[in-house]
Amino acid sequence: MNRFDGRTALVTGGRSGIGRAVARRLRDEGAQICTAQRGADEEFPSVAVDLSDPDSAEAAVAEVVERFGALDVLVNCAGMMQEARVEDMSVEDWQRNLAVNLTGPFLMIRAALPRLRETRGSIVNVGSIEGLGSNPGHAAYSASKAGLHGLTRAVAVDHGGEGIRCNAVAPGWIDTDLNLDFIDSLSDPETFRREIGGIHPVGRSGRPEEVAAVVAFLAAEEAGFITGQVYAVDGGRMTQLSLP
Repeated sequence: MNRFDGRTALVTGGRSGIGRAVARRLRDEGAQICTAQRGADEEFPSVAVDLSDPDSAEAAVAEVVERFGALDVLVNCAGMMQEARVEDMSVEDWQRNLAVNLTGPFLMIRAALPRLRETRGSIVNVGSIEGLGSNPGHAAYSASKAGLHGLTRAVAVDHGGEGIRCNAVAPGWIDTDLNLDFIDSLSDPETFRREIGGIHPVGRSGRPEEVAAVVAFLAAEEAGFITGQVYAVDGGRMTQLSLP
């Protein structure tokens, strides 16, 4: 299936984790891929971007269009998570989390809109189930992802008439290298794996490739009547009630 033949996709945070899986999935379906992050990408063509800098976002989009001729898909994958409750978090840390998780996608979308208008393109934001609920100590992460979900809906409403669609995925626990390294660092990794699997109705945690499959669907023309939606990719975790 080559749903993206002749199309160009820009994936922020495409060097690792979910972003890497998304870049590979879109490439395998025919897209020209460019990733965007601070460092170079050894697998894909890439552009340097500082997600807190409006000029950097504009320059990154301009460079992609200069290299590839157009921009058809923007996927905002880059993100960070810092554990702290509200009263324990400095204003500087709060602002840094929002800058990466919310302002960064805003700046990339703003820079990309004129190009996406030309191609009647699509945007997919990688939010989180923590934009729908929250784990303990995740004040900034939860707030920023909830904001990203809201931004997704706003862009869909404001720009749908121009042929631009904007959706989001909200992953749950996904076995990225970062999460797997965290598990391996614990004193009892196997117990944790069983417990994390047990909070999902499907009985396991997710894979980056499973999130990438939903991103690819939302970015493709076959999802042409879907916009402003946030798709949970969480193995049913948010649906399952705790025991009474």
